[in-house]
Amino acid sequence: MLNLCISGVSSNSGKTILTTALLYHYKKSVRPFKIGPDYIDPQFHKKVCGTLSVNLDTFIMDKDQAEWMYGNYSDKEVSVLEGVMGFYDGEDKGCSAYGVSRLLKIPTVLILDCRGSYITVSAVLKGLLEYKKDNTIKAVVLNHISSPMHYELIRGIIEKDHSDIKVLGWIKKDLPSLCGTHLGLDLEDLSKIETVSKEVLENIDLKKLESITKRDNLPDRGIYPFKTLQKQNKHLCVVNDEDFSFLYYDNLQFLKEVFQKVTVISSIKDETVPKDADIVYIPGGYVESDAAYNRIKDSNSFKNSLIKHSKDKKIYAECAGLLYLGNRVDDKTMSGILDIDFTLGKRFARLGYYYNESGIKGHSFHYTKPTEQSGSKAFDILSKKANGKGTAGSWKNQEGNITGTYLHTMFRNNADLIEDKFL
Repeated sequence: MLNLCISGVSSNSGKTILTTALLYHYKKSVRPFKIGPDYIDPQFHKKVCGTLSVNLDTFIMDKDQAEWMYGNYSDKEVSVLEGVMGFYDGEDKGCSAYGVSRLLKIPTVLILDCRGSYITVSAVLKGLLEYKKDNTIKAVVLNHISSPMHYELIRGIIEKDHSDIKVLGWIKKDLPSLCGTHLGLDLEDLSKIETVSKEVLENIDLKKLESITKRDNLPDRGIYPFKTLQKQNKHLCVVNDEDFSFLYYDNLQFLKEVFQKVTVISSIKDETVPKDADIVYIPGGYVESDAAYNRIKDSNSFKNSLIKHSKDKKIYAECAGLLYLGNRVDDKTMSGILDIDFTLGKRFARLGYYYNESGIKGHSFHYTKPTEQSGSKAFDILSKKANGKGTAGSWKNQEGNITGTYLHTMFRNNADLIEDKFL
């Protein structure tokens, strides 16, 4: 069994390229993981290897819970964790590639950007290794290498300066398959992934990587560290499609454990909420952009069935789901289930981890904000610190059966939220 974490010095250092190549290479036997709250990378992981990706977040969940999550979902021969930003970034909030890999005792392969540099690469590595002595960095891959001579020069320096670090190989700059395109999370032409993977791994010693990351035993889930909810004889409807795609895999799995019946529908296909559904859950995504709105603006059957459901049954909605419950975003008409209005700005209104007034931890990243009048109708604020000062973040109707919030969170460790808003 292989277990490894892919990290770097910063964002855009090559984590996604290396992770993509490894996920495709091991696609028949790999479980991808994403450190942190990101929704986009896990969707890309799934496209590359066909297996759903699991978020590991030690801000939203505590350490025992994160360990359980890793043990529960490490059901393949290979587990690949993609880090967030740089190796230590997020440690001030309690969630970093360093912290999660150390907690789970997983070796880290660090990708180093070598553009226009050689000796300094080793100096940067030294800083990373010495910053925290209990780090998990065991090997490096050198990225943006201009020639075999460039690679050998840097390899020799690193092996001389850091005898305990393995240099696994290199990725040449200007890979042919990437010229004129952006290997990012918007890459639709997945036929290129095989070519990209071969080019990325061409000069990387996979046998050496496997020897470093091999693990003889499966991770131990331990005692279930969450509040247990009884199975509910209720029907949950989940809206999940291109517009409402920000759905944690474990959130869906957990809801299937709690509800007797779970139905997933698509708003953009104009599917309707089942008449016998007890609650509708609308996750986040994109509904405010022109492209996303055009996909849903004529879904009248979906909208009307949701409005009818809202009259006497429950709805819980996050971010884009919240926007859709409102009257409008600028000139884009939504469902009008909640009497609130939003505007779309050019700069993000929130970014990062937040707490609500009940102490639930989560994250928010959005460019919309409520109008001043709508903001005054909020029942809950989101703040950067527990019990801190914040701004309007959640709304509900007078009857209390409809709730919309800007806060994304994980459900398994927030059973009280499920009991309050779903049951």
